[in-house]
Amino acid sequence: MGIDLRNMTASIYPAGRQAVQAIVLLLVLSIPISTALDNVLLFLLLLGAGVFGYFPEYWRCVQHHPVARASAVLFFVLLLGCTYGATSYSDAFGMLGKYADLALVPLLTVIFSDGKLRRWAWLAFLAVMIVTSILSWSLSLGLFERNESWMWAGAWPENPAIFRSSITQNILMSFAAYVFILRSYWAVDLKIRVGYLGLTLLSLATVLLVQGRSGYLVLLLTLLWFGFSTMRAMGGRFRARHLWASLLAIPLLLWGIYEAVPRLHMRVDETIAEFQSWFPHSGQATSIGERLEFYYNTVIIVAEHPVLGVGTGGFTEAYAQQVSGFGVTLTGNPHNEYLHLSVQLGVLGIALFLYLLYTQWRTAFQLKDIQSRDTAIGLMLTLMVTSLVNTPLMDHTEGLFFAYMSALCFASLKQKEQNE
Repeated sequence: MGIDLRNMTASIYPAGRQAVQAIVLLLVLSIPISTALDNVLLFLLLLGAGVFGYFPEYWRCVQHHPVARASAVLFFVLLLGCTYGATSYSDAFGMLGKYADLALVPLLTVIFSDGKLRRWAWLAFLAVMIVTSILSWSLSLGLFERNESWMWAGAWPENPAIFRSSITQNILMSFAAYVFILRSYWAVDLKIRVGYLGLTLLSLATVLLVQGRSGYLVLLLTLLWFGFSTMRAMGGRFRARHLWASLLAIPLLLWGIYEAVPRLHMRVDETIAEFQSWFPHSGQATSIGERLEFYYNTVIIVAEHPVLGVGTGGFTEAYAQQVSGFGVTLTGNPHNEYLHLSVQLGVLGIALFLYLLYTQWRTAFQLKDIQSRDTAIGLMLTLMVTSLVNTPLMDHTEGLFFAYMSALCFASLKQKEQNE
């Protein structure tokens, strides 16, 4: 009796695609927790995508989906950047690998064409951030002791970032707080609204508990957008006196938070003091002083290589040459994505990154409802402001997070196109 390969393939194919979807759900749980698990799941995801026929859809997505296309084009230009410059091929392709999450966006967008999967992915992300919040507060309150076997090396009761660095956790937590407040505002059921409001307050408090200043910036910008969007949604009910009241209330609220939270007060004052005391080549070993030194020298490198840059992966060597003899800290990371792409790819690099941000902004207004639009804009604002003080597309967790969330936020646009 012969084996019917056609029927066997037909039965395995749907099950295989369901397995790929399960891997994607596990991935969103892993991103805030474990790099090792991320890598295992990414390997399984790519293997499953190849076996179960996702890559033909991948190329169609690159052609037709604006956010997926913008991400893929930036990655392709980084690939071209490996072909020139003084950097060795191993270093160049090593740096390209750090930006590989950009190429993942079209694949995830295809997989997230399933609306049910998108809903589960959002719930999974919010659930893991709730767990992170609870653990952060538990460590801060002394309910359990720090454990090096599973916690971030710098986690202490005074800075209770749990699985990731304080910078990374606060970026993710700030975005989660923004998603919670959107869900609270748009919820119809009163109990659900109150529940999401409670989770918003928990997330906000966790951001203020941890010493990640990038998260403070994300929180400020996304909440300002939430306030602005809410005013617009009120339409005719919104009058001039409400505008002036809001403009007065926002700075008063920020000042009140600043005065009421000692840890935030300390970090803001520390930032201002470090900024005021910095001058070029001072060799200051402070967080802000080093970043300003990185920016100052990186701008000089960009000015010397404005057209093509120094090539993908060429920043470390170019920076070492720039600061030679000044006795300042060497770095392979300027802590600014705009500058890092400008150094590597010249004007085309920064233009493509700005185009990616613009595409996310423009595409957000094509989504089906205001909540989906504001969630996508919040992600864009998070990437925009984080890139001023970090290199999120290059960093493992942040890069994977932004790729995943870009697909999750914008995949419904692709579903809409397919249904038309």
